[in-house]
Amino acid sequence: MEERPPVNPADQAPGPGAHAGEPPPIPVGEYAAGLVGEMRGMPRVTITGELVDVGRSRVQHYFQLRDERGGVPCAMWKNDFDRLGLGPEALREGAMVIARGGPDYYVGGRSASPAFSFRVTALRPAGEGDLLARLAALRARFEKEGLFEPQKLLEQPVLPRRIGVITAERGAARRDLLVGLERRGWQGEIVWGFAPVQDRNAAPAMTRALSDMAALGGVEVIVVCRGGGSLTDLWAFCDEDLCRTVAMLAVPVVSAVGHERDFTLIDDVAAVRCSTPTHAAEAAVPLDCRPARTALSQASCDVSGHARTAIRGRVGPLAAMAAAPARATRAQRAVLDQKAREVRASSERGLATRRERLRTGLMRGLVPGLARTRRISVDAVRRTGDSADAIEQQARESIGRRREAEMRRRVTLRAHDPQTTLERGYARIEDDSGHAIVSRSSAREAGRIKVVFSDGRIDAVVDQRSAPAGTEAKAGPRATRPRQAPEFEQTKLEGTDLDE
Repeated sequence: MEERPPVNPADQAPGPGAHAGEPPPIPVGEYAAGLVGEMRGMPRVTITGELVDVGRSRVQHYFQLRDERGGVPCAMWKNDFDRLGLGPEALREGAMVIARGGPDYYVGGRSASPAFSFRVTALRPAGEGDLLARLAALRARFEKEGLFEPQKLLEQPVLPRRIGVITAERGAARRDLLVGLERRGWQGEIVWGFAPVQDRNAAPAMTRALSDMAALGGVEVIVVCRGGGSLTDLWAFCDEDLCRTVAMLAVPVVSAVGHERDFTLIDDVAAVRCSTPTHAAEAAVPLDCRPARTALSQASCDVSGHARTAIRGRVGPLAAMAAAPARATRAQRAVLDQKAREVRASSERGLATRRERLRTGLMRGLVPGLARTRRISVDAVRRTGDSADAIEQQARESIGRRREAEMRRRVTLRAHDPQTTLERGYARIEDDSGHAIVSRSSAREAGRIKVVFSDGRIDAVVDQRSAPAGTEAKAGPRATRPRQAPEFEQTKLEGTDLDE
């Protein structure tokens, strides 16, 4: 930025906000323009990092380059990117790249915000060599800090009851680990910590999962596993924060990342490094449970066989002893059955003889008496018929008398029925509550009344003027016969029929 020539305070009055003896303030636009010149004049540098928040417009590509220590916003002209001959996959999220360029500043304006960016002029994917160099630097730093030893000093359980696993939810590594544990004959509890294993979010997610799992009670060993891939694919397992977390855990960690030829930083800090998830199962459960289970099963079978043999040897004599009383009982029961049949047959023969003798005697002595008995029976039947006719006649007469009494009661009830009275031309006066009004004073107190006829009712209002002496009124169709008592006041009927 060019220096402003000194200004003589005597030649220029202090501007607003300036004190005597100080240079006048610089307009922000002028300062921003000088900042642009300063930044664009800085030397070009080459940086490397992971692509994050990639965006595109018609003329530029926008993205950020990040690593575990920080990041910078970047911009690259579309023409510069197309000139490199790279495909769109070169700017994919999570890719490791090497960028050449320098700092730049956009001054903005009234409608645009100012912004700093790293103006990229050249870009290329980061090769294995660059990542290996970064990995070597991390290894040297960790070794200098002594972070490779803490995990290896932890005592690993021979037969853990609870194992924690950090892996992808749908990866093949999960299936391989389960197969390996099944082959070991292990039966225990698995605590799953599912997390992404390949993108910019993988390392932070696995770090949180490790910390949470170590805080759980009862987790005796933790397995971190995923399938093979390039160093770029496995770079999340070289994350500095993740590996420092593993080194500081009080729970042994078994690393099973990639294949035999793949080495990551987590392999160096873990308690045990395995080439495959299947081998990780053997490392997590050092004791092969299959022989012990086979021996236990065989011993159980032997004990069961000996027990069955001993039981059979005792059951035979006991069964014979138990069968002897049963046989004696069956023999005695057979003798008793035979005796019972003989007694029954003898009794039946004696009863038959006595029955025959009795029948013969009865026939000889009762034949003359049977004729007399028949005559007596005929006379009794005749008398019974006469009695039945008399009873029937009495019943008819009683029913007739009761029917006549019922008719008389009905006539009496009909005569006392209020509805019958209404049908003769009378009316019933009620207040709004349905209570009968039987005096003039009650009608005046009610004010509004209901007049009930035989075919319905109407509302009415009491005329408070007293009726002239000797004047009578009567409700009903036969007005020529005054029946209303002189103490009733005149009423003015108004309203509608309540029954309509």
